[in-house]
Amino acid sequence: MSKVKLYSLKLKKTSSFTLAKEFTGDINESLLAQALHVYRDRTHAGNSKVKTRSEVNLTKAKWYKQKGTGRARHGAKSAPIFVGGGVAHGPKGVKRSLALPRKMKQKALTSALSLKVKQKAVAAVGDLSAVKKTKDAKALIDLIRTGEKANKGRLTLVVSGKNGGVYRYFKNIADVGVERYSDLNAYKVYFGGRLIIDAEN
Repeated sequence: MSKVKLYSLKLKKTSSFTLAKEFTGDINESLLAQALHVYRDRTHAGNSKVKTRSEVNLTKAKWYKQKGTGRARHGAKSAPIFVGGGVAHGPKGVKRSLALPRKMKQKALTSALSLKVKQKAVAAVGDLSAVKKTKDAKALIDLIRTGEKANKGRLTLVVSGKNGGVYRYFKNIADVGVERYSDLNAYKVYFGGRLIIDAEN
């Protein structure tokens, strides 16, 4: 079992906290890379579409005679080689969403959490109920940054369900994000910077 520092605005001192088993699993880098690709793909709507030569609003009639002009032979002006014509191989507006089975998602999340522990980028926080305003939240973040020697970079606070209301106190603090533990996934963990885990999860 891994232990990390536990910070508390209420107690004004640092102790240790034992992480759950999800933070000490095997790191499957290939699965983690696959999960990140899937999550990134699902952030795009994928509804871009271009008009083909059959859809553009141009006449389909042959626009000059076949022979005697000295020019190349052409038919409809809607051909892709002309400005204003259709696009030959553009996006069709069909989104083929990638997906991961539930067990693979869980294993990818475990890999991401374990990687953060390996990188020593995890800490814990207790007594979040003591945070009653943004000033308190800023003081807690400053305490954590000082203790972790992380004056710069993104922090992601992972809160339990019952402490979800503290989001409004942290949302205006630069480089700080708040996620419910139940909404956590490999993508949010991997790109979330340093993780601050609610001890009441």
